[in-house]
This record gives sequence, C-alpha cells and structure tokens, in this order.
Amino acid sequence: MIAAVAAGVLVAASGVSLGLWASSDDDGSPAGSTAASAGQTPGGRDEEGAAPGKSPSPSPSRTYPLSKAPRTIPSVRDHTAERGPGWRPAKDHRVVVTDPALADEGRLIAGELGLAYAGEKGDQRDGDLRLELNRGSGANPESYTMTVRGGRVTVTAPAEAGVFYGTRTLKQEIKGAGTAPEGVVRDEPAKQRRGLMLDTARKFYTAGWIEDRIRELGDLKYNEIGLHFSDDQGFRIASDSHPEIVSEQHLTKAQVKKIVDLAESRHITVVPEIDSPGHLGAVIAAHPDLQLRNAGGGAVRGAIDISDPGSAEIVDDLLNEYAGLFPGGQWHLGADEYQALVVSDPEASFPGLAAAARDKYGPDATVEDLTTGWLNDRAATVRAHDRTPRAWNDGFFRGGSVPAAKDIQVAYWTGKEIGARPPVEYLSEGRKVINYNDEFLYYVLGEPLTFVYPTGERIYEQWTPLVLRGTTPVPERYDAQILGGSFAVWGDIPRAQTQDQVAAGIRLPLAATVQKLWDPDRPELSWEQFRALADKVD
Repeated sequence: MIAAVAAGVLVAASGVSLGLWASSDDDGSPAGSTAASAGQTPGGRDEEGAAPGKSPSPSPSRTYPLSKAPRTIPSVRDHTAERGPGWRPAKDHRVVVTDPALADEGRLIAGELGLAYAGEKGDQRDGDLRLELNRGSGANPESYTMTVRGGRVTVTAPAEAGVFYGTRTLKQEIKGAGTAPEGVVRDEPAKQRRGLMLDTARKFYTAGWIEDRIRELGDLKYNEIGLHFSDDQGFRIASDSHPEIVSEQHLTKAQVKKIVDLAESRHITVVPEIDSPGHLGAVIAAHPDLQLRNAGGGAVRGAIDISDPGSAEIVDDLLNEYAGLFPGGQWHLGADEYQALVVSDPEASFPGLAAAARDKYGPDATVEDLTTGWLNDRAATVRAHDRTPRAWNDGFFRGGSVPAAKDIQVAYWTGKEIGARPPVEYLSEGRKVINYNDEFLYYVLGEPLTFVYPTGERIYEQWTPLVLRGTTPVPERYDAQILGGSFAVWGDIPRAQTQDQVAAGIRLPLAATVQKLWDPDRPELSWEQFRALADKVD
C-alpha cells in the first residue's frame, strides 16, 4: 500500500507539469481522443480488456468508471478522462498557492467552497486545492490546466487570469454536480475580448447592481464590461474638470473606483465610453455655445460643433480626467450617428464645418474628413494614456482624404447607416473588429425601431463571432481579426424595465454569448440541456 500511495503522488506531480494542449496523455493517446473519452485503447478494446460491446472483465485495481467531462458555462475545450472518485470540497481541505500574486484568487475560491485558505505552502495534503503559476510558458495567459487526481486538485496557468478561470470551472463543477471529475482539463478562450456593455447614461444603474453583474460576468469568464455613461439624456459619473455637466443621478468617483477594483479582482477590464462628436446632449445642455447648428441656424440635437476649438477642449478634458479613474487598456470613443452626416449634402447644410475641413485638410476636404480628423484627435488623446481606442463602425467612412488611424478598432454593430459598409470592407483594410451585432447582441429597452429582445437560444444556435452583420458570417479567413464580441444593453426607453428585470432578461443571453466566444464550434449540449445547466451553475 505504501508503494501504491507513493506511485500515486508521483502521478499527481507529473500531471501538474503537463503543458496546456499537450500532444498526448499518460497512455500515449492524443489528448481528448475518442479512445480516451470512450474508455477504449487505440487497439479497439476497452481499458478493462473487453472488446467493444462486451462487458468489461472485473479488475480489483480499477473500481471507478472513466470520468465524464465537466459540465460548465462556457464548456471546457478539452478533458482527458481518468478513473477515480473525483474531488469534492470538505471543511478540512486547504487552498494553497505557489505565488503571492494568487492570494486573491485563493481567498475567493476558498470562501466560495468553504475551504481554509492556507497561503503559500510547500507540503501536500489530502484534499488540497493548489493554485500554481507557470510564468514564461508562452501559452495564452487566459489558458489553464486543471488536474483532478489522487484526491487533490491543481490549477496551473501562465498568468493569474488563467488560474482565476480554472477556479471558475471548479466552482461550477461543484455547484452543478457536487464533484469535480477525475482527469485533466485543458482550456482556453477562442476570443480575447468577451464583454457586456451597459448604457448607464440613459438608464441609471446603481453601483451595487453593476457590481452584481461583474460577479456574474467573472463566473462566466467574461473579461470586460463597458460603461456608456455619457449621452444626450445624462452624464452619470462625477467630474472634477466639468462638474456642471454631471446629472443629478450619478455614480461618485469612489463608487466607480470600487467597481473598477472589483472588476480587476475578477480579471475584467472596465471600458469607458464618452461618445463624441454626437450623443453629447448632456454636455451641450451646460455649454449651449458648443451646439452644432445648420445653415438655417437650427440646433442639431446631441451634436457638438467640431469646428469650434472649445469642443475639442472640453472632450479632451474629460478623456484626460477619466483616464485616471479607468486604468484598463481599452477605451471606446463612440463616433456614431453624428447628425451632420445624415443629411444628403453635409457641405451645404453645414457650411461652417465644410470651411473648417478645407482650412485643415485642403480644398477638396469634406465634412466627413473633418469628422474623421476629430476621431483621430480623440484617439491620440487616449493613446497618450496607453489606451487602445475603439469606435462604432459608422464612425469610419469610405474614401475621403483623411483615413481613420489604423489602430482604432471597429466596434461593429449595424449596417443600417447611410452609406453602410459591409464588415468585409473593414476586415480587408486589415482592421481589428469587435462584434456587437445588433441582430443578436442588442438588448434595447422598450424594443424601439424594430429591435426585439435577443434570446439566449437564438444566440446559442445561430450566432458566432464571424456573424458581424445580420445573419451571414464573414469568410473564415478573417477570424483572427475578429477579437471577440460584446453583448450590449441600451436604455432607449429607460422605464420599460427595472434594473432587476434587465438582470433577469440578459442572464441566458449572456451565458449563450460567452459560450460562443469561448468556443465558436457547434455546442455539444442542446439548448434545453444548456438552459438547465445554467439554472444549476449560476
């Protein structure tokens, strides 16, 4: 027996060292192969020595059937089945870490599973959950390996994010089935950007509600939450540089910092959006001199006059101020639906903008060029803070003398704008794109303008990250340029739902969206099975 225990420890130790997406398992068969999954050897006989279809011969050394892959949302990409009882938490079990950087992940999962957090320990005990970093492995930093063997669990990853995702898988396994199955999970996301965007400008959401969504997103392995906090109807975060624009109902900076800190603990980036040069009604209400007016002197709702230097000054003040509040590497600049460009002849309708375009970019420049120049200038402002800019696809234009900066990522949401460009045009330019497809991923309160609330079933069965517009996917060759996607909640008719109704309405769509961002292939589970699983593990 002593020899058997020693052998088991050696096997456990060797399993921890397996690299992500290893080419073979301990028996030499390919990782996740059909033979391993079905309990058969490559020679066509099962591991007990019986031919397929025959009852296995009894073996006193193997009393457990081969384990089944864990059921989680999103599903794990690869599971190598093994024989054993699996692992379930007990009060005397410990969470130990090999690096102090994993203290947050260790304490969190210990509290969730009712375990003792023991910190950094070199010894091994029965029942241990061990969290390890394998820095410098060159693997995807969001990847992880989870080994359940010999009464212990080890989660290994090249970065803290991967370890965190491993603990999310374990948490769901325990919540859904009570036991983590024996074997090795090797997992990583297909897409690097997996987000939820909230329109907090038109509908105010409390800080506590946003924090609850962050916890939900973390358990589902999302890694960003967008806050569209400035629009015509409101400006929802306190400002020191321009307090006059802030709505009465707003988040304080202390509340935002708490939200950002919670998000960081879940490896989620908060992506701020101050939309411009349109959708600035809340700013214009305090600065009416900056309102865009047409040739007849009529005010254009929500549009700022980009020929006035004061417009750039106030927007840049805000971008610079909030760069200190939102430390993540992403920034959304908006740029959609600038009303100067929805008329048939922008140069005739807005001669002041046309003159400014010619002065800045030459005699053939247009209002469109001036608007693109505005986008480039705002991108330069956030780029100075080491942020990667993105903008809505209708803020990029075909032709013109001023192209949008190459590093501005395209947040593709619609093909309904004047002069709509198909997604392939952006991709063929080499641009990186994030999928916000309004056909599947837009939850618009009150369902105006033919919008309908998206269902998890439709996302699960019909959408993939390649489906950028409508229901037709772009060619597979562009897959690497599509960085991921984001489900979006818009507050067009803010009182149509309470914030609790919103939370309930987006629960299954969020689960379905992240499943397809983590693994775009056809899911193994039916929708009914997936929905039942969501009820178990959330």
